[in-house]
Amino acid sequence: MLMRMSNLKELCSGLPLDPMPSNRGRDPSVPHAPVRTPNLTPEEERLALRNALRYFPPSHHNILAAEFAQELRQYGHIYMYRFCPRIHMRAYPIDQYPCRTRQAASIMLMIMNNLDHAVAQFPQELVTYGGNGQVFSNWAQVIPNYSSREQYEKMFALGVSMYGQMTAGSYCYIGPQGIVHGTMLTVLNAGRRYLGSDDLRGRVLVTSGLGGMSGAQAKAAVIAGCVGVIAEVDEVPLRKRHEQGWLMEVTSDIEHCIQRIREAKRSKTPLSLGYHGNVVDLWERLLTEYERTGELLVDLGSDQTSLHNPFSGGYYPAQLSLQQANQLMATDPARFKTVVHESLCRQVAAINKLSEAGMFFWDYGNAFLLEAQRAGAEVEKEGGGATEFRYPSYVQDIMGDIFSLGFGPFRWVCTSGDPHDLTLTDDIAATVLEEISANVTERVRQQYNDNIRWIREAGKHRMVVGSQARILYSDQKGRVCIALAINQAIADRRVSAPVVISRDHHDVSGTDSPFRETSNVYDGSAFCADMAVQNFVGDAFRGATWVSLHNGGGVGWGEVMNGGFGLLLDGTEEAAKRASLMLNWDVSNGVARRCWSGNSNAYETIQRTMEEQRQLRVTMPYPVQDEDVLDRALQG
Repeated sequence: MLMRMSNLKELCSGLPLDPMPSNRGRDPSVPHAPVRTPNLTPEEERLALRNALRYFPPSHHNILAAEFAQELRQYGHIYMYRFCPRIHMRAYPIDQYPCRTRQAASIMLMIMNNLDHAVAQFPQELVTYGGNGQVFSNWAQVIPNYSSREQYEKMFALGVSMYGQMTAGSYCYIGPQGIVHGTMLTVLNAGRRYLGSDDLRGRVLVTSGLGGMSGAQAKAAVIAGCVGVIAEVDEVPLRKRHEQGWLMEVTSDIEHCIQRIREAKRSKTPLSLGYHGNVVDLWERLLTEYERTGELLVDLGSDQTSLHNPFSGGYYPAQLSLQQANQLMATDPARFKTVVHESLCRQVAAINKLSEAGMFFWDYGNAFLLEAQRAGAEVEKEGGGATEFRYPSYVQDIMGDIFSLGFGPFRWVCTSGDPHDLTLTDDIAATVLEEISANVTERVRQQYNDNIRWIREAGKHRMVVGSQARILYSDQKGRVCIALAINQAIADRRVSAPVVISRDHHDVSGTDSPFRETSNVYDGSAFCADMAVQNFVGDAFRGATWVSLHNGGGVGWGEVMNGGFGLLLDGTEEAAKRASLMLNWDVSNGVARRCWSGNSNAYETIQRTMEEQRQLRVTMPYPVQDEDVLDRALQG
């Protein structure tokens, strides 16, 4: 214990320079980010090196310059591996941090949780998830016209910017538990919308990706009760999901895969099956089976490859093996881009034919349809708007209505690290929702019931990775009531230490993303970044412990703006006041925005909220009731 606290004190004391730690390079026992190809000019290489050296006094430059230059040329970025801390990066109990305030300690705890080897995708490159979702740019740190993929690669290599994804940039990622829950809700509500039932026994979902956030799909499918078939080209994450129990079976034999789908479909047995191979091959094989036998083996389809990052390891084309793809993307980026586009066209062609046969497909907000369109695939929607494609995004067709009811991913982290505290807060949250759900509309009650079931069963699903954390979907009233109840439990010492509350940016109001979170905003303002900025500012002066605002996340550079927060509940009246003020704003701002755009669910929700909170005043839109008025005006 004393050694650990000493190491934490050293970590919080700044860069170790006298003496400097030895350079141990990259740890071969952990996964690493793909090599980046920023294509810097000689002068830009000098600038990148100068930028890296400014963290250190000149007396160290002779030693560091050579190794930083080698990192830049070998990996495409200066990560400063020499300064990767020796301490095991994880969320230690909050009282072990040598900080003057618990608010400061909570920030350190959340940062270290996001860099925990059990949580982070590429821990030594400070990537939490998504292939490039950085916590920081390098180990010495503690970032619109230029928001292009090419400009990002260059600026990241220069050490002046980084890609925060969503919760990586706000230090609030809690491992794949969050996306398990969100994916489960998406699949359940997809069944209700497309199949007319939330009984998904014997129904088959085909998708891809078992790495970072996509790794949740296997677990979510089984919890939802369906047959989940997930393709993954990289054996390492596939085996990881199998070993942790999230993936029930693994096969690299595509014929065996087809056989198991048919068996599970007929027996109506929940199954998560990992196919070690390319999802394009799987889609084409399912199409061949349908054309040969007339049997459609797939009911629901999606994709969770990291297509916001398609040319740097986010998408592996069917024509190449994993090793061949990694080599080509580093040696001939232009050719690799062409091969990716060819693969996307093949994938879409198979999906289109299966959809015509009766499968329901949706874009999972990973820029699949956007990149497929750029590749020349047939995904256009005749007469569609700028954010509409042949297939809907899951926000447009499934989760958008839920957001407009005020529901979104609320989460908390028990800073004690004690599982008992998490169990107690689970019970507090479930009890609060059960009490609230007795007096709501049927549509709202359905969402509450889904989440009460989730939280009551959370322990048996064993989804805690890293910190003792939990997530559920709740609306404004539920979030405020849960936060206040947990804060009171801390004050009463039933919960042993403070609790950090936060949310995913993939929420009612945390993100402006015209191809995902705001894709169901149809008044022409989907491309405006007003919600994220307003939430960032409003949360800051209403009492958040920290806030974040950053470009990128899920769909790529220049396509999205994210605003996030963290707030420490410490059992005080001040914490209760902050939670009430901030959470009410954080949700109402987004619901009001969606109401103004013409969403009927949001209209009803904000009306009901104003009735419950008399101090809240929202300008309500008047709909055009007679379309002929517009025709006459424009013709005249």
